[in-house]
Amino acid sequence: MNIKALAVAAVFALTGTLAAQAQDGGKAGKEKKKVNWTTYAKKADDAFLATAEAARVGDNLLFYQHESGGWPKNMRLQEPLTDAVRKKIEKLKQGKRYATIDNKATTTEMIYLARLYNTTKDERYREAVLRGFGYLFKAQYANGGWPQFFPLSEGYYTHITYNDDAMVNVLKIMRDAAKGKAPFTFLPDSVKAKAKASLDKGVECILKTQVVQDGRKTVWCAQYDENTLQPANARAYELVSLSGQESDNIVLFLMSLSKPSQEVRQAVEDAVAWFKKSRITGYRLERYTNADGKKDTRLAPCAQDDAECEPLWARFYTIDGNRPFFCDRDGVKRYSLDEIGYERRNGYRWFNSDGIDVFKRYETWKEKYGLK
Repeated sequence: MNIKALAVAAVFALTGTLAAQAQDGGKAGKEKKKVNWTTYAKKADDAFLATAEAARVGDNLLFYQHESGGWPKNMRLQEPLTDAVRKKIEKLKQGKRYATIDNKATTTEMIYLARLYNTTKDERYREAVLRGFGYLFKAQYANGGWPQFFPLSEGYYTHITYNDDAMVNVLKIMRDAAKGKAPFTFLPDSVKAKAKASLDKGVECILKTQVVQDGRKTVWCAQYDENTLQPANARAYELVSLSGQESDNIVLFLMSLSKPSQEVRQAVEDAVAWFKKSRITGYRLERYTNADGKKDTRLAPCAQDDAECEPLWARFYTIDGNRPFFCDRDGVKRYSLDEIGYERRNGYRWFNSDGIDVFKRYETWKEKYGLK
């Protein structure tokens, strides 16, 4: 093991631990839980970015970057690049569905490399960030949306993708880049201008895709047809719906915009009203052991005096009746969590409490921007 990395670990506890895991594959006497790349990147502090280990990871990112300028998802990009890994990745780059904005891919790498450039002034990292922006600019549809994968791949992957905050993560980068906000202070004015134009188009897409229910705008579906801007299905269990999962971060993003237009302000007000109307109270998610001896999940009533019982929002609500629903891999809507199979019931996030963050942010936002 690299002695310098061990010294860093002693000085920088958290990031040094990450570095050591990256170098020895996550093993130190016994198997350690491997850290996924997006968590690793998020926890890398400024002190770590000045180390040789941080630069090694940066060089990894240069290798993983696709010729289009984007990066893949769900890979531990911080781990050592063996010959076998290099060979595998080179092959993957030649196939379909490599570069993506799904699961925080591309945006995470761009932020890390921008921070690394600010620390090291290594031009290779700056150029990689600029190629990343080029990728995002080219991938954006004329209507302002982004597909899940680019270059385009057949299937639902071409849909405008709010799912898992994919498009919102891109728009956050465009918002910060347009202002020259850290870590993108080094961007040329031409890129800042393109980022501003991209941001404006993306916000316009959000406004156009806000679903109308009973004559009033509500929230958003997780994905939309890129041509018609109509809500669309994705995987078999991801049907057209109002999304109580993705919509919270969309409205939080809208509330982060400076000098919001009247249309943006109205969109926020309508979305917040939907969150208030659609919250589920008096229930909590409970983990329990079922009759087969397996850990399982169910929706259980809360005691009336249970102060910890936060409101919940379902992941999916019907567009026509605003009714929470659930779905198995057979693509059939069901209206109770216990009506779908064990695998999907426990392998998907069907409820969340993230709407609470919307309410908290709205309390301060409305003082400045709320409609009178």
